[in-house]
Amino acid sequence: MLAYSTPRSALPLQPSDALHPILSESFVPAKSQPCSFFPAGAEIYGQGEKAGKLYQVEFGSVRVSRLLADGRRQISTFLLAGEIFGFEADDTHHFSAEAICATGIRFFRLSTRADISRELLPLALRNLTRAQEHLLVLGRQNATERVAAFLVDMAERQGGLNQIALPMSRQDIGDYLGITIETVSRIFSKLRETGIIKLPSLRNIEIRKWDVLQRMSQ
Repeated sequence: MLAYSTPRSALPLQPSDALHPILSESFVPAKSQPCSFFPAGAEIYGQGEKAGKLYQVEFGSVRVSRLLADGRRQISTFLLAGEIFGFEADDTHHFSAEAICATGIRFFRLSTRADISRELLPLALRNLTRAQEHLLVLGRQNATERVAAFLVDMAERQGGLNQIALPMSRQDIGDYLGITIETVSRIFSKLRETGIIKLPSLRNIEIRKWDVLQRMSQ
């Protein structure tokens, strides 16, 4: 479970009119790079680099991870379209961020006239809640419960639909849940065989038994 080291690459895109309402007053797109394209595996920022911007996923998805001392990779979160990341307690990034697939990222700098403490608080609390929920998932001994909780979370973040997209690989899911890729694949197969989910393709899942999956995740 080693971290990827794909060089970063960004190409300018046309800026979008869509902007998170919380950021619309206090942040403005960076003029030099209002929206950038990152191919799959490209680094958005690295662990140890200087922080100071916020990022919004325009399209695609992002993984935030950290390389552990023993060479393993721990993924702390996945970001989907519309979600914001890049919060740091100081001026250094303690994790790295990479594009999972072809991804558009908008960069935001602080408007000099803005006091953002009230506006950033809801975003920071939302990220804190998600981190706490992730810790609860990792604390479960049953790997099936972890996978079920992951699928429920992904479905809820995609509007609660039965059909959900998983842009991340099975290896990514394993690194996020603290289990091996073989365990992830085995549990997916088990959920499919019991009719809880259907696998139309490798990166798409149809939830057939919501109530069962939710009970397994609790």
